[in-house]
Amino acid sequence: MASPPNSRARGDQPHLVSLVLQSKKALQHGEQLCSRANSLSNASAQCSLDVLALDAKVKWISESVLEQLKLAANVAKSIEHKRALLDRQIGDLDAVRTERTNTLDNVLESLGAQLVPPDFHQMSSDSSLFGSQHSDKGANGNPVIFDPRHSPSATVRNTAFERKGRQADRTKWKTLRDFVDDGAIEDVLEAVESDRTRLDDIVASTYDYPETLSTAIGSIRSSLPISRGLPSIEAILTAQEKTSTHMAGHLESLAGHYDQMAGALRDSEDGEIFGEEDLQDMNRDTDELPSIMGELEEGVKSIAEAHEQLLAAKTSAQQQLDTHSSTLDDLDQLGEIMSDMLQKQQEVEDECQEVLDGLQQRLLVIEDLHHRFVLYQSSFNKLLVEIARRRQYREAAEKIVEGMMTQLQAMTEEERKVREDFNAEHGAHIPADICLCIEAPPTRWEVTPWDGDVRETLPHVDNDLLVQAKEKLSSFSNVEVSLPGSDSM
Repeated sequence: MASPPNSRARGDQPHLVSLVLQSKKALQHGEQLCSRANSLSNASAQCSLDVLALDAKVKWISESVLEQLKLAANVAKSIEHKRALLDRQIGDLDAVRTERTNTLDNVLESLGAQLVPPDFHQMSSDSSLFGSQHSDKGANGNPVIFDPRHSPSATVRNTAFERKGRQADRTKWKTLRDFVDDGAIEDVLEAVESDRTRLDDIVASTYDYPETLSTAIGSIRSSLPISRGLPSIEAILTAQEKTSTHMAGHLESLAGHYDQMAGALRDSEDGEIFGEEDLQDMNRDTDELPSIMGELEEGVKSIAEAHEQLLAAKTSAQQQLDTHSSTLDDLDQLGEIMSDMLQKQQEVEDECQEVLDGLQQRLLVIEDLHHRFVLYQSSFNKLLVEIARRRQYREAAEKIVEGMMTQLQAMTEEERKVREDFNAEHGAHIPADICLCIEAPPTRWEVTPWDGDVRETLPHVDNDLLVQAKEKLSSFSNVEVSLPGSDSM
């Protein structure tokens, strides 16, 4: 190295000191930047662990909540299925109810269309063929629609005489419906309607359960944090490590430059004179310090940004975890609600079954009434036919009696003439005290009812009513109607 004059060396001394100070300042600043970068890298490593741990907790809780929501959805489906079964049972019962009430209405309408001749009831002691309209109570306390023990024949037997005249105005005639206790029928139908309304009220108490559960499940599911995906922890840490290594290289360069400049300063102080070329090299190296510092600052900024990204991910994961706390509270509350709903649903099913059983019994009563009224109408039609048959019997018997009376009268008259002729011809020649009975007239005969019996009286039945009764009986012949105890009717 060429040695410049002493005057030049002394003139260059202050410039060399400035270069050393710049190098030292750059080295210190670089150390600070590298120290900050190292701290941020360490903090990023710890933050990445926290992010992974929080994310794992969030995912685990989310999966657990989703599993619980699946169970809750199954409970909602179970309740909905049970409601569907109840609705099906109620629908089946409504179909039976409609069928039986319609058949009852039909037979009552038929009873209302069938006239009852006045002779059948006007002279009877009771106002009804089958009991009064005042709903007499039976042995079990239930209203008696009609009493088959009060038979029409008893009514006929209580008639004092046969009504000969016909009532021309049939609009005033009673019908078979008039002898049925409508009040008792209304009581049965109102009881059915009351039970059916009660059934609707019971079922309605849990009507909104499936929808309520579905809404609650949807609300909890929507409150679950949306997974935004974690930043690539490995990529961030790898980039930070690469940046740190690059910064460490720059720091080594700064340290080497400072050592070089400090050594040059010591050599200068020892009297060494640097040439122009050496000074230019020193200046050039020093001029590169801002560029190196800029890269170090960019490196710190890059590491800080990565750290901020990890902190944001940690904050987001923590917020999600905090959100899960309220979600778990909602889930616990939902569990209690589901438990209460299941208990209430079971109570509803038990109560509905009780009401359904009661309705089944009431429908059996309606069916029994239908059978009884069918038998009632059938028996009345047979009664009309029987009255006609008895009238034929009575008329035949009366004809026989009339014939006998006519024949006896003719025989008696003939006998009387024969006896008178005999007495006229031979009576004067026979002593009066011989065979006193020879002058007695023939015995006159009269055919009368049995001792204690009265002449049978029968109600009058118009021929068209009799034809109508026979037609109805022919239509009944293809339908077998059985009812326990109907033999007594």
